[in-house]
Amino acid sequence: MGDVTASPLPETCATLWVWLGHAVYLGPSLRLGSHSTSVRCLVLGVDAPFVLSSDGPTSRTRSALIPPRTTHRVAAGGDRMLFCYFEPTARRGAAELMTGTAGPFGLAHRDEGDLIARCRVPDPDPLALLDAAGGPTVTTTDPRVDEAARELRADPARPVGAEEFARAARLSPTHFLRLFAAETGTSFRRYRMWARMVHVAGSLAKGADLTGAAMDAGFASPSHFSDVFRATFGLTATDLLATGVRIRVLDAAIGATRTGH
Repeated sequence: MGDVTASPLPETCATLWVWLGHAVYLGPSLRLGSHSTSVRCLVLGVDAPFVLSSDGPTSRTRSALIPPRTTHRVAAGGDRMLFCYFEPTARRGAAELMTGTAGPFGLAHRDEGDLIARCRVPDPDPLALLDAAGGPTVTTTDPRVDEAARELRADPARPVGAEEFARAARLSPTHFLRLFAAETGTSFRRYRMWARMVHVAGSLAKGADLTGAAMDAGFASPSHFSDVFRATFGLTATDLLATGVRIRVLDAAIGATRTGH
């Protein structure tokens, strides 16, 4: 596992864990603007409820499940937040764990108390956090989609379009794109961007600078990366790194064992 900051930090500092397309952030509340994630995300207010707003009515809640490609804003009410981003090909029953809804959002996770307690221990287990937030893997992805996703995660900078993946799957491009979206809940384009974001995090953990990490992941320019990052997470990468966040890349074998890959 690699760290941007190797020395131990107080509980109030931020940690971002990434592995096999998953990501878990636990740390100080961030002033997030409106954004639209590429994958499903479970948000938890560790210390207090937060306000979730979108085009519809606002909701004050302690936890929410955010669908992909849904513009929203999270206004923190406490000092610490948990964000669990679910790899789309490790399909989980997270929606069934939410006890309420507001438009496209799930509200009030069934095991909020357990999640909060897990966040408050001195050395939280990100794998256990993700399992508690999303539940067990409930279905398997179509093997053609799973293979495409694996290739994108392995080399997100590779300049290959959906047409090549469609040929490998023996499908028309239109059929492949529809199948990919149906199986993962997100688009092929948004998934590629997500794979690139995870790749950037891994490079930063190994000591790369932000510009080099973004270019190595396949972003056309630093400004392209900056625009996509803000649109996806609601703040700039520079602002996130300014929190002193520790970025940890978990061993792939451990992640595969715990997440069913």
